[in-house]
Amino acid sequence: MHDDLDAPGRVRKAPTAFRTISEVAEDLQIPQHVLRFWETKFAQLKPLKRGGGRRYYRPEDIALLRRIGNLLYTQGYTIKGVQRLLRDNASELPEPQDAEADAEIEAAMPPEAGQAALRQAVAELAAIADELRALVERK
Repeated sequence: MHDDLDAPGRVRKAPTAFRTISEVAEDLQIPQHVLRFWETKFAQLKPLKRGGGRRYYRPEDIALLRRIGNLLYTQGYTIKGVQRLLRDNASELPEPQDAEADAEIEAAMPPEAGQAALRQAVAELAAIADELRALVERK
């Protein structure tokens, strides 16, 4: 296989290149709908939007998404907690951990930690459902 390819048929982009939502979702292992939802919850997250609403994420957008994901899924913050951190002391946010470190931490975590992540995911889904209900009621 070529050194220039990440996945079959995909050319590896430069670290400074803009990425589509599908590329970011795949790289971060976060579903696209969650990334779009986070845009509504975190004002600091502003990918460029081109024709047809297509999103292009800059490297700094991706770094912010990594931090948000780390705070929510690894460190157990709520969305409101992350919003507060971003608002109050954005320069002091904890750095995201790399995937290898995440795997080691996950393997060492007690089952309760997975339950906390599951509760967070359920809370996010409930928030999405509430927003959808509100949209339907407006129509």
